[in-house]
Amino acid sequence: MAKSCFHCLEPVPNGFTGEVIFEGVSNPVCCTGCQAVADTILAQGMSDYYKFRTETNGKVEELVPEKLKELTSYDNQDIQRDFVDQQGDLKEVLLSVEGISCAACAWLIEKQLLAISGVKRVDVNTSTHRAMILWQDKDAKLSEIIAALMQIGYKAYPFQADEEANQKQAAAKAYMRRLGVAGLMTMQVMMFAFAMYFGMFSGMDEGFEQYFRWISLVLASPVILYSALPFLTNAVKGLQSKQLNMDLPVSLAIFGAYGASCYATVMSVGEVYFESICMFTFLLLLGKYLEFRARMKASEFTANLQKLLPLTARKISGNKEEVIAAKSLQLNDMILVKPGEAIPADGLVVNGTSTVDESMMTGEHLPIKKFENHQVYAGTLNHDGVITIQINKVGQNTLLNQIIKLQHNALMKRPKIVEVTDKVAQWFVACLLVFASITAIGWYYIEPEHAFWVTIAVLVATCPCALSLAIPTALTCAVATLTKKGILIKESHVLETTPKVTRYAFDKTGTLTEGRFSIVKTTMLDQNYSAEQVLGFASALERYSEHPIAKAFTQKDAQVIEITSPTVRTGLGVAGEMNGDQIAIGKPNWFNNHASFAQATLFINEQPIADFYLQDKVRESAHRVVAYLQSKNLTCHMLTGDSSNAAKNLADELGLDSFKQACSPKDKQLCVEKWSREQDIVAMIGDGVNDSPVFNSAHLSIAMETGADISKNTADVVLLNSDLNSLQTLQTVAVKTKRIIKQNLTISLLYNGSILPLAALGMVPPWLAVIGMSASSIVVISNSLRLLKL
Repeated sequence: MAKSCFHCLEPVPNGFTGEVIFEGVSNPVCCTGCQAVADTILAQGMSDYYKFRTETNGKVEELVPEKLKELTSYDNQDIQRDFVDQQGDLKEVLLSVEGISCAACAWLIEKQLLAISGVKRVDVNTSTHRAMILWQDKDAKLSEIIAALMQIGYKAYPFQADEEANQKQAAAKAYMRRLGVAGLMTMQVMMFAFAMYFGMFSGMDEGFEQYFRWISLVLASPVILYSALPFLTNAVKGLQSKQLNMDLPVSLAIFGAYGASCYATVMSVGEVYFESICMFTFLLLLGKYLEFRARMKASEFTANLQKLLPLTARKISGNKEEVIAAKSLQLNDMILVKPGEAIPADGLVVNGTSTVDESMMTGEHLPIKKFENHQVYAGTLNHDGVITIQINKVGQNTLLNQIIKLQHNALMKRPKIVEVTDKVAQWFVACLLVFASITAIGWYYIEPEHAFWVTIAVLVATCPCALSLAIPTALTCAVATLTKKGILIKESHVLETTPKVTRYAFDKTGTLTEGRFSIVKTTMLDQNYSAEQVLGFASALERYSEHPIAKAFTQKDAQVIEITSPTVRTGLGVAGEMNGDQIAIGKPNWFNNHASFAQATLFINEQPIADFYLQDKVRESAHRVVAYLQSKNLTCHMLTGDSSNAAKNLADELGLDSFKQACSPKDKQLCVEKWSREQDIVAMIGDGVNDSPVFNSAHLSIAMETGADISKNTADVVLLNSDLNSLQTLQTVAVKTKRIIKQNLTISLLYNGSILPLAALGMVPPWLAVIGMSASSIVVISNSLRLLKL
């Protein structure tokens, strides 16, 4: 008989004498590649891999020099731009890993990579066959990380969206194969079972009944040993990791009933329940498949976003136009986009006008007018004009890729309520096993012949599958719906916190107003300067500010004046030096020597030179949103740094419950903290740099997409369409999600609470227990899917 390779378990070729020593015993290997991998694993003290692996590992390819040369291409910074993200001083990459088969593989990969100097974190997902790696580029190269995986038998390469789609298709096909086998065989077994139940074989020789039992055994075996095998595998993995998961009672019921029925068939005693376990497996797989489809449907929006990116772009070099791969675009490249074409990267329009469809990100289907200096985004569709774009963001920095990454992170983070229900489910499983044991003992003394099947019914009927699905499916569907409507959820607690909010606090400029200022009046305070001069000074300073007011000045065609040592004073304004003088523009009371209702004042050497009065348009959606929130008994407030009369006028116009003007960032923060101490749950909506500190104090922070990057980075939610109506959508979806989660929990707990005593009393046969458990899971999933239709 041919020997098996110690590492990959494949036959050892005749004449090959390679071997490795494990626990003092010499073990054969099939090639030098497997020998090198096994020696590496054992030399690094990771021998537990061979103790706990549950499946064979693939045959190893040796790392020949040509292969190593290919890997070094991953170290190229231009190539990394498409799949590597920068996290401070560290780099982050998501790798697809071939050959992962069980939890032991995940443990082995993490152990191998964390041994590399510079690798800070490794997260392996055995279900998706992906690994997230965080590393210090100066201490380790990406090619070294991938090579280290290959040394222990795993092929790895940067994750791509198309590969994810292929994996999902493969998983769907696997479900369908298992479901098809279970369904087909269940029908056949049920046919014989019903015939026996209704006495169709009465009067026949007893040998015929035994003959049909053997046929049922043959037909049921593929269902149990193929279709139901993943449940047993997952249960074993859970036990290996010292966790009680949902598959444990299911596996005990399926394989226990199968073993008992096999014994009854072979020994010609007792009853067989092949039809019950086949139907149970079929219905359980159907529930799992529906859950899988629900998750796929919920994630379709993100997957479709990635597919919107075009493969090519029209690059302009002088008077020459060439078609290149969109991935090769660099910062500041000039590209031409014709009508009907998708925009390949984020950039500014430098020539031409057009309308662009941004519904894939904002949920707003009306085309948006774009002209010079307007920002356009990768994946959006150019409608009717020819535009020239200068690229300002590529790769992982594009808005599209940021949306995909943030949604992925939001779904990966587990809200507290999910962690609680997972712990409850684990304790429930433990209690279920204890209760099932007590039931078995009790029935053994009452009616021994029924003890086994009553215990099986208890295990099946009360498995808390619906409880484990109650929250994750609802949250997944809700996040997908909000993203589709242009509301980007960045933190997992958002859907939990939003229904609890009691106060909404708004910034004024750029939030309740559009933030598009125009200068309506300039009052000269020092006649030594002309109006043109002060506008020139103001324009030169405001170039360094991201505040919406700054745009009113930078659009003026003023002479360029050199400012040295520019400094942005958050909540006050911008200061610098000009020809030896100290110059500043900002709040009228900046230096405590000037009182004015103007929106901005220019100072030279701390003396007021000119007041600027500006006009800003109120957002059309502001009235409707404030009225809606107040109708839900939520109070609305305004915290603004504006010290002019415009703040009071706006508060009166919108009917706000209160307002506070001339607020510094610290003032806003203290106000929110005061409300929090009064047991209020506060949501803060803003868009500026000065809103970042208060975002950290609010229970829920919401940023407008048109706002400063720092506010969007700090916020829990980003409104991609910068439309306040999205607050109503967020509130509606969050409340509906909370209601559906409560409904799901109620359904699952009521079902388990009512079925448990009935099953224990022997009033629920195994086949009915199967239907009840599967039906409760399907009802919970179907209830959650309603969120996708909002």
